[in-house]
Amino acid sequence: MAVVAPVYGSIKPSQKQQLLDDNYLNFTDGSGNDFAQQYLPEIYEAEVERYGNRTLSGFLKMVGAEMPMSSDQIVWSEQNRLHIAYDSVTKATDTTLTFALNATAGPNFVQNVISKNQTLVVIDPATGQDLKVFVTDSANTSATLATITVKPYTAADMAALSATAGALKIFVYGSEYKKGTTDADIKSVTPSFTQFSNSPIIIKEKYSISGSDTAQIGWVEVATEDGASGYLWYLKAESETRLRFEDYLEMSVVEGELVSGGSTLGSVEGIKGTEGLFAAVQSRGNVLNNFTAASGLADFDSILKNLDTQGAIEENMLFLNRQTSLDFDDMLAGLSAGANGGTAYGLFENSAEMALNLGFTGFRRGSYDFYKTDWKYLNDASTRGASNGAGQVGSGIDGVLVPAGTSTVYDQILGTNIRRPFLHVRYRASQADDRRMKSWITGSVGGSYTSDLDAMEVHFLSERCLVVQAANNFVLFTASA
Repeated sequence: MAVVAPVYGSIKPSQKQQLLDDNYLNFTDGSGNDFAQQYLPEIYEAEVERYGNRTLSGFLKMVGAEMPMSSDQIVWSEQNRLHIAYDSVTKATDTTLTFALNATAGPNFVQNVISKNQTLVVIDPATGQDLKVFVTDSANTSATLATITVKPYTAADMAALSATAGALKIFVYGSEYKKGTTDADIKSVTPSFTQFSNSPIIIKEKYSISGSDTAQIGWVEVATEDGASGYLWYLKAESETRLRFEDYLEMSVVEGELVSGGSTLGSVEGIKGTEGLFAAVQSRGNVLNNFTAASGLADFDSILKNLDTQGAIEENMLFLNRQTSLDFDDMLAGLSAGANGGTAYGLFENSAEMALNLGFTGFRRGSYDFYKTDWKYLNDASTRGASNGAGQVGSGIDGVLVPAGTSTVYDQILGTNIRRPFLHVRYRASQADDRRMKSWITGSVGGSYTSDLDAMEVHFLSERCLVVQAANNFVLFTASA
């Protein structure tokens, strides 16, 4: 048989279909043999999960609930304090006290409801002194100033108290009347409340693929965060678009801001924003700056003292970034069980296994139970964890304390009183349309024939807002003052 000389480089044709080191076409080394491809490259079908579970939602599912609403605005009312107390009180003379009033009703409306013959405690926070006094007269000097004339029980006057403007605090602890007197001087106190509101925003997302691209099949083996596993064709991208949109549903109501200040968004019709979790706690809740392990216990005890002045919800959940979580661990490492602290799992039927399965660890300090877990949203490099590297301050938000209690409110849709978590989502819905999580397909590809567009478009939509009730019981941990 004649020897066939290779035509291209060092290729030597073989008489049989067998793999030899000199009869294959190399299409990657630039040797001139890249005009054809005899063997397909070895391709791994399975995706490598280089970032693990990439989804961020789940926070609101653990601490809240979702309920329908039918209006453009959700309005709720919160109780004011039961007892009568005033801050920023001035000792005008040694026998008179004054404090400012509001001329018109508003969110910070202050009126004089102290009556003659009532008894007060006057506190001087700067020195820690207090003095019990009897009210001999209570009147409004003007529309914006109240004057209370008093006589102390244990001193000739109030000379010992600070005369600095606005330095004193007072509260009513009772009253005392002589025999045979009337109650004509008693002022009737009408209970007041504070009203809050929020508005839903419309959130949209879309995935599109042309008809031509759907014909080029390329299978990919996947195990997605929503539980899907197996092989996906071009709809793999649709699956990830859905997952991203579901994260947006939570992120939008956590980060949401109302249009205010110098923003020019007010000139854009229909763009009004929504009050998210962080904005609500910064506006109506408590903020702790720069919590660290070094001063952890002192800082944390200041939280407890503040919670005592608020609703004193016994069980609370802490959602923290990595550094703050480690600071808590360092703080707890120095505590022993018993009076100083110890473990607690009451929220989880006192089962440590149940708490740990949900990612929580529990501890008790004072009369409060706390359940701590990492919040992935604050650690992920594509969200709030973007600046959590070495030598960086962080995202500005280190964590949040959420009370585990509920409040009783009247639901106009159900027509009855129901118990709701302090933190819950309201979404637009009616008998005709449910906008909690809508998805639909348009175009002329993939079995949908709604237009002449040579593509398949998958649409996602939701309309929702977050209700943060009793924000005075929430604590936001921030990285800067």
